[in-house]
Amino acid sequence: MTVDRMEVLEIMEHLPHRYPFLLIDRVLSCDPGTELIALKNVTVNEPFFSGHFPRFPVMPGVLIVEAMAQAAAILAFKSFDLERSANSVYLFVGIDKARFKKPVTPGDQLIIKTQIVRNVRGIWKFTGQALVDDALVSQASLMCTMRDP
Repeated sequence: MTVDRMEVLEIMEHLPHRYPFLLIDRVLSCDPGTELIALKNVTVNEPFFSGHFPRFPVMPGVLIVEAMAQAAAILAFKSFDLERSANSVYLFVGIDKARFKKPVTPGDQLIIKTQIVRNVRGIWKFTGQALVDDALVSQASLMCTMRDP
């Protein structure tokens, strides 16, 4: 069953992240078990731009990868009917093949695509891509798991 859209309040039901670390503004589409496409509006008001870099504001690559991981977490919840408890967190286990092709700057709309590669013993492997204006700006392979600390 394809999910058409998720707005930020529904996203917050699946992710424990809050401002300034909630990096998914909207889910555009989700095909559980396969792929999720999400949107992040990049604004000049983002707290990281004041120091990264004042004369040439660029979204840090680590936050682009974090946005991919948040999209992957939503995809996992939608794919495997996972229930997030108040204490559960979705954690990185590994990041491989991270590449950054172009800078992401204020005013960009970051389209984040994640696909499930496999799920073995509670470790999910995903591929992720970030695009601006249909141009690839970043990609990575992600491994994540859910834990109750």
